[in-house]
Amino acid sequence: MLDQVMETEPAPLSLLEKAAKVLGAFEGAEPRLSLTEVVRRSGIPRSSAHRILDQLVQLRWLDREGRDYRMGMRMLELGALASHHNRLRRAALPLLHALHEQTGQLVHLSVLDGAEVVCLERIGGSEATTVPSRVGGRMPAYSTASGKAILAFSDPDTVERVLAQGLRPRTPRTLVRPLALRSELAATRERGIAHDREESFRGICCVAAPLRGAGRAIAAVSVSSCRGERELARLAPAVLACARAVWRELYGPGRAGRAAGAPPQDQEPAVSARAMDNMMGWLRFSEWM
Repeated sequence: MLDQVMETEPAPLSLLEKAAKVLGAFEGAEPRLSLTEVVRRSGIPRSSAHRILDQLVQLRWLDREGRDYRMGMRMLELGALASHHNRLRRAALPLLHALHEQTGQLVHLSVLDGAEVVCLERIGGSEATTVPSRVGGRMPAYSTASGKAILAFSDPDTVERVLAQGLRPRTPRTLVRPLALRSELAATRERGIAHDREESFRGICCVAAPLRGAGRAIAAVSVSSCRGERELARLAPAVLACARAVWRELYGPGRAGRAAGAPPQDQEPAVSARAMDNMMGWLRFSEWM
């Protein structure tokens, strides 16, 4: 009989599950909740709920106004960034599949996070098993074609932050001198295409094009190949065409022809750099990626 009772008892909630229940209490129509209301909605004991609420306020997930709590800026930032990334991936996915079909090679969609690029999508090819990449995986921006494609069309401060963290060799061909990387980024701006000539992994070359209009790059499309540098020249036009098609799918035609400067609010992702840092830092901490 005791064994039957023990089998039916639910396992105790983890701290993460308790925090999720506390945050879930704010799903209703009321923007502000008291501690008592949070306890009633979440089912979490009062003492535990109070500790979790205080921690969430410190982390900016929630704000406190007197005795009431409401969703904080980080929640809004995460929601905006998740919406943007979902939109980017949805717009890109059919075109990434088409690029894979056209080239027969491994295709990636990546964004920049600090000094690293993060893979949002990976479409495998015949050589997919030889390229050690994964969705959510991270690589140094300076050694990847995608990273260089984005850095070439980023603000100077972003490039300086990457250089400040150091350029460590991943292979004998990695660019480890700041002057060499600056020259490579300048060449990328001229041709609109970035290259990885076995700089991240031995035997793997890559070509990437930035997703951009007249301003900064928001992401990059890349194709990887184990067939050497000569393959990059053949793949480059298709990669560039795909990146431009994804941008048009996101923001419509004519964007590239506008003068450089601040874009209209309805045509640029409405996500601040701080929101990007918050989101990526949280993902890195939680090991979702």
